[in-house]
Amino acid sequence: MNYFESYWWVVIPVLCLVLYKTILRIIFGMVIIPEDRIGLVTKKFVLYGENKALPDGHFIATKGEAGYQARTLAPGMYWRLFPWQYTIVLEPFTVIPVGKIGLVMAKDGAEIPTGNILGRKVECDNFQDAEQFLANGGQKGRQTTIITAGTYRINTYAFEVTVADMTTIKESMVGVITVLDGLPITIGQIAGKNIEGHNNFQDIDAFLNNGGNRGLQPQIILAGSYNVNKWAVQIEEIPMTEVPIGYVGVVISYIGEDGKDLTGEHFKHGNIVGKGFRGVWMEPLGPGRYPINTFTMKVELVPTTNLVLNWANARSESHNLDKNLCTITVRSKDGFPFNLDVAQIIHIPANEAPKVIARFGSMLNLVSQVLEPTIGNYFRNSAQDSDVISFLITRKERQESAKQHISVVLEEYNVNAVDTLIGDIVPPEALMKTLTDRKIAQEEEKTYETQRMAQVQRQGVEKETAIAEIQKEIVKAQQSVEIAQRTADAAVKKSEGEATSLKLQVSAEAAATKMRAEAEGEATRVRAAAQAESTKLNAAADAERISKTGLAEAEKIMAVGKSTAEAYELQVKAMGGDNFTKFKITEEIGKGQIKVMPDVLIGGANGTDGPISGLLGLKLMEMMDTEKASKEVKELPAAKTDK
Repeated sequence: MNYFESYWWVVIPVLCLVLYKTILRIIFGMVIIPEDRIGLVTKKFVLYGENKALPDGHFIATKGEAGYQARTLAPGMYWRLFPWQYTIVLEPFTVIPVGKIGLVMAKDGAEIPTGNILGRKVECDNFQDAEQFLANGGQKGRQTTIITAGTYRINTYAFEVTVADMTTIKESMVGVITVLDGLPITIGQIAGKNIEGHNNFQDIDAFLNNGGNRGLQPQIILAGSYNVNKWAVQIEEIPMTEVPIGYVGVVISYIGEDGKDLTGEHFKHGNIVGKGFRGVWMEPLGPGRYPINTFTMKVELVPTTNLVLNWANARSESHNLDKNLCTITVRSKDGFPFNLDVAQIIHIPANEAPKVIARFGSMLNLVSQVLEPTIGNYFRNSAQDSDVISFLITRKERQESAKQHISVVLEEYNVNAVDTLIGDIVPPEALMKTLTDRKIAQEEEKTYETQRMAQVQRQGVEKETAIAEIQKEIVKAQQSVEIAQRTADAAVKKSEGEATSLKLQVSAEAAATKMRAEAEGEATRVRAAAQAESTKLNAAADAERISKTGLAEAEKIMAVGKSTAEAYELQVKAMGGDNFTKFKITEEIGKGQIKVMPDVLIGGANGTDGPISGLLGLKLMEMMDTEKASKEVKELPAAKTDK
């Protein structure tokens, strides 16, 4: 206890070190603001002076009044901000990330004038100086000015910041602008005036200060990113306008001043004006892509290549301009209705395209208002001047006539008719049958006439053939007479020749018989000699053969006997003389199937044979022989049957 009493004074410095901020805050009103914070000040009261209370309608103090103070505390140290009179709130800096914008709404300030929806821009260091904002007449509410990416010391008692995305327009797109604030659009116009100097609506204050109108704008923004105040401007993305190859784009503008007609006195179907004026522009757009505001302008595509239109059922080209056209039904002079398909080829020059659009409004209107009635009525009128058969026969001439007529008509509408083609013609079935029958009859008539002429020609040929045949017979008869005469002469000559021949033949036969007899005798003699010689040779050959054969057999027998004797000699040596003799006897008995044992052996009881035994044996043998003979007799027919 004495120790504590001796050193109690040490506690005071320690407490001062520990609680120095609180002590300084209370005694000296010290406030320290960190480097990443700002201090928002609220003054609790004012005891004296002229500015003790805020003016009516305001709650941000700029002259030391009690309440939220416009002035903020930057990082650092401040004095005389006693806690009983001031409340200090530390707030982080306002940070706008990259790719974002800050939309600002002022909580205090002057009233926005009637007709405006946004507070106009005033100098206030990007809303970091609330005192300057209020002193320069800043208006409460949503502001036209935005803050871009960065870090700001903004008094959140005076301003509320909303972070929003930047506006991005994609490639091949355009942004159509609608401004939400500004002057009203002039009566008779659908879009505001063309205002310059606002940097693609990123400086909306410049737009408003230059007299910009609220509502639809004629200007657009192209692909890219923009810092656009979304409270002031609405943007709608639309595709760029594309004019394909083979087309031109005729521009119809719905905005602008009324321009002077450039077509002259001869064209009385609408005004064609210069670029930038309201109406159809004289200069069309060539193939390509264009950033056009389709809310204020329209681009009508007009083909500049040859265009084929088909008047045919279930057939249409890719452009679909002939989708409502169908086969033309006409009626002939003889009252028959029939169908025909027509194809019309047209061409619209590029410099004439604005006139076509000014006259008709679109290509579909050109087809429905001019081409369809013109071509349909022409062929209906043409069909009434002839019957169906004549129309079919003169198809080529009528096609050429239609081309000339339609070319003249379309030229008045600034359209070139390239060609008119008649396609399939479908006459009435009954008439077609009549025509077919008639044609068949005509062809048969031609066939019959041809056959008749052939028969006439054949008769002439037959006549000439008969004459030729008769002439042949005459010649043949003449030849026969001459042949007969010559035959008779030949017969006489033949008889004389035959007599001479017979005489010579008899002499020849006698000589031949003599010669044959001599030849046969000589031949017999030669054959006899040859046969005798042959017999002699055969006998000698047989004798030689027999001699040779006998010698060979003798040598064989001698060799066999010798070998047999040698074999017996060897066997005798091997078996002995008696044994070999017994063996050969047994072998010969087996080969000759000699019975050694009797068929029946009868003996007495005591082993001796008596007379009775012999008789019984003979009888038994007889019975066995009889049975054997009977069996052989039965087997003999069976053997014959098998054969």
